[in-house]
Amino acid sequence: MSAAATAVWGRAEQQDFRARVRGALLGGAIGDALGAGVAALTMEEIRAAHGPDGLVDLVPSHGRRGAVTAATQLTLFTVDGLIRAQVRRDTGAWHPPTDVHRAYLRWAATQHDWGPDERRKDNGWLAREEWLYTRRDPARACLIGLGDETMGTLEAPKNPAARDAGALVRSAPFGLLVGWEPELVCQLAVECAAQTHGHPTAYLSAGAFAVVVHGLARGETLDGSVQRALAQLAARPGHQPVTDALKHALGAVRQGIPSPARIASLGEGQGAEDALAIAVYCALVGEDIRHGLRLAVNHDGPSQTTGAVTGSLLGALHGETALPPAWLCELEGRPAVLEIADDFAMEMTQGPALHGPTVTTPGWLSRYPRG
Repeated sequence: MSAAATAVWGRAEQQDFRARVRGALLGGAIGDALGAGVAALTMEEIRAAHGPDGLVDLVPSHGRRGAVTAATQLTLFTVDGLIRAQVRRDTGAWHPPTDVHRAYLRWAATQHDWGPDERRKDNGWLAREEWLYTRRDPARACLIGLGDETMGTLEAPKNPAARDAGALVRSAPFGLLVGWEPELVCQLAVECAAQTHGHPTAYLSAGAFAVVVHGLARGETLDGSVQRALAQLAARPGHQPVTDALKHALGAVRQGIPSPARIASLGEGQGAEDALAIAVYCALVGEDIRHGLRLAVNHDGPSQTTGAVTGSLLGALHGETALPPAWLCELEGRPAVLEIADDFAMEMTQGPALHGPTVTTPGWLSRYPRG
């Protein structure tokens, strides 16, 4: 066997990594779908519609049970961009924010085109998935920030006043770059968030979320991963609101039985830092993934946002086999989520066997074109 075809990781390590990648992506999608059905409702309205315990199961949204929103759509395109960056590295063109931005532009096309444009040779397989060509409540800042081909940067960010969670909810995949150091993961997530959300609170929340997922994907505890994220934030200008929100979430864990009122004390969830704090709290106090996700969607705030972030955290922590099968089986787009999760895991662990100076796999380069 040639060196290029030899597994970079051992079998057990590869299997654990793939389970966590699948868990993070599927868990985020499940939380997104669960919360989508009550996203516009207050806690009082949720109880009036679903009983005193609030929402306990998937309900129809966007015409079906298990439908996902723009949060899941954008997360998939984040993964697509990260795989493209690894593939393009062979050419010497190594700038992941550019590849992620190009992926986001492909997502933007799904928001206004009727279906895949077969004339576009750089689409790869994901942008040819017809089910993605529908608008599912994307953040306004995402549509505006990706409305032209100019890439926002930290020096010249798009939408400098946007501090909602539109960038936060798509940032879990950066944390799955387990071979990177936490500071690089944080920096990449921050730079890619600034492409649509230029307020420091928004892009630093995205960076902190990525670092927490990174720790979980490496097998660390949730509390330890949050502490690492706090350390990464400390030196960054404008970090205080995000730092305070995360510390508030950690402190709330010790204040009694989880409840919607306890979650409300962490903020309304409209700002990125509040949504991150609610998700961290729910992931810490949840008895299992089902319980944690139910906590995450039963409050006055944007339930699909906090559900998606909580699901990514718990999925990365526990792996795919801990996900509720009754929710998983109804999840919209589950085959595509699984497909790109496995492609990401394969690229990160077996990349040299797929492409390189002496190896070319046409099927892989058709899925993830270098152009």
